[in-house]
Amino acid sequence: MDILETDAYDRRQRRNMSCALFFSLLPFFLSSAVYFYLWTPESSPSIMSAAVKSAPTLLLAATVLSWNGGQSVLGVVGGLLFSAVGDCCLIWPELFLHGMGAFAVAHLMYSLTFLSSRYAAYSSSSWTRLLYLILFMTGGGFYIYLYPFLQKAPNSDLLIPAVGVYTVLITLMGTLAIRTHHTATLLGSLFFIVSDLSLALQVFKVTAPIYHGQTIVMVTYYLAQLLIAVGDVKAVESKDDFSKWKRS
Repeated sequence: MDILETDAYDRRQRRNMSCALFFSLLPFFLSSAVYFYLWTPESSPSIMSAAVKSAPTLLLAATVLSWNGGQSVLGVVGGLLFSAVGDCCLIWPELFLHGMGAFAVAHLMYSLTFLSSRYAAYSSSSWTRLLYLILFMTGGGFYIYLYPFLQKAPNSDLLIPAVGVYTVLITLMGTLAIRTHHTATLLGSLFFIVSDLSLALQVFKVTAPIYHGQTIVMVTYYLAQLLIAVGDVKAVESKDDFSKWKRS
């Protein structure tokens, strides 16, 4: 009976925690709706456009910080803050490389977080190793496919190595997300990769202009950041639950 009562109590706690997390994410959902309503990509670059675009990411950072505390500053919160810097830079085309650098730092911070003790370590199974291989082959194949288009860019001498390093970092981030075995974290990393692939195809003129192409980029991007943030909160919760179970 005690075990049943404890299990019911844990379920109620998890349900209450999920409700509280949802309400704390309402500012993110509202700011995202404002971005898509105003649709700043069609307006000229401005401080206002940068603020509207980066607001959802900054609010996600505030949410994770409120749940996980200062321990997340050098992890997902830091990654979200650097992502917000990248959001602002990409408003101005001439700051594209600066934006890519900011996002590269964000991916590095996410990767270090996924390796931390906050995420339980799992031994690699055959299917996870297969996913690693698929992800690295996809990243390498896409860079090879993109290479001729990078050569045509005005600043190709900088873009070619920069995009290569960025591809390695985002692929590494996705690989380490698989290692965590957290569904939200894994999906978030995959959506981030899809968003960046879509952006690269358009920025480097690999494809003809895609109808609603920018919408695809931003929807997958905000969804990716949301899932990574939620995954980090859930990872800390799971670790705390496990610690309580060991002490009991």
